[in-house]
Amino acid sequence: MNINWYPGHMAKTKKEIVENLKLVDIVIELLDARIPLASRNPDIKELTKNKKKIILLNKSDLADEFVNQKWIDKLSNEASTMLTDANSGKGIDKVTKKIDELMKEEIEKQAKRGRINKTIRVMVLGIPNVGKSSFINKISKNKSMKVANIPGVTRKKQWIRMSNNQELLDTPGILWPRFDSQETALNLAFIGTIKDDLLERTEVAQELLKVLDKKYRKNILDRYKISNDEILELEKKANYIYELMTLIAVKRGALISGGIIDDEKISRIILDDFRNCKLGNISLEEP
Repeated sequence: MNINWYPGHMAKTKKEIVENLKLVDIVIELLDARIPLASRNPDIKELTKNKKKIILLNKSDLADEFVNQKWIDKLSNEASTMLTDANSGKGIDKVTKKIDELMKEEIEKQAKRGRINKTIRVMVLGIPNVGKSSFINKISKNKSMKVANIPGVTRKKQWIRMSNNQELLDTPGILWPRFDSQETALNLAFIGTIKDDLLERTEVAQELLKVLDKKYRKNILDRYKISNDEILELEKKANYIYELMTLIAVKRGALISGGIIDDEKISRIILDDFRNCKLGNISLEEP
């Protein structure tokens, strides 16, 4: 597959980000903890290099805890890095405290000049589907924003007033015109950032199985009740990954009349199981 995606509204959003950066004090960059590299737009990193910044490894509850710590150690060399889970709210309260901490010196300077209660303005950035809207809902306790587990839901710029003298500026997620590697593109497809209907789902599911079999085989065996003997037998076959998918389909009853494998159904099951953490806590990238 040659995966490439850059909707027109994303090019417009990049221009808006450049214009709005001068209005904010701090940038919060959300990454998906399962794929911090693939979920990071290099444009964002370059555009915000002169701003105070907090990096959030969001959806951390879906990722491998051991690998999460590795990423914190690495990314903390660049900016304050924290783990969050926007759906459960885990780690969200620490973010507002970190914002105040980063702005403490500036606030004190402003106070000496007679400007008290300065509003701290924060821009929230990230590619589609990393959980920006859910994060803002949690941190602002505002449930009115439209949230969905599909890319491209947030389209309009909006300020969200915070009770602790902070304002958040949300922007739509942006990808970049070309992916630096097919691995990056596939990782984005695995988590659903690239819409499933733009791709061949069965190919994506097989590529995901290939990665999981290499890094998290035990998770596959446990989830689909596959024995070691069954795996060893499958490994002797030429098209091992497809044979593995076929076995999973049999065990999950993803069959059509005549006992034929329903490729579309089993592909959807595998992708959904990964995205909903039914295969366990998985990190697809390590530093």
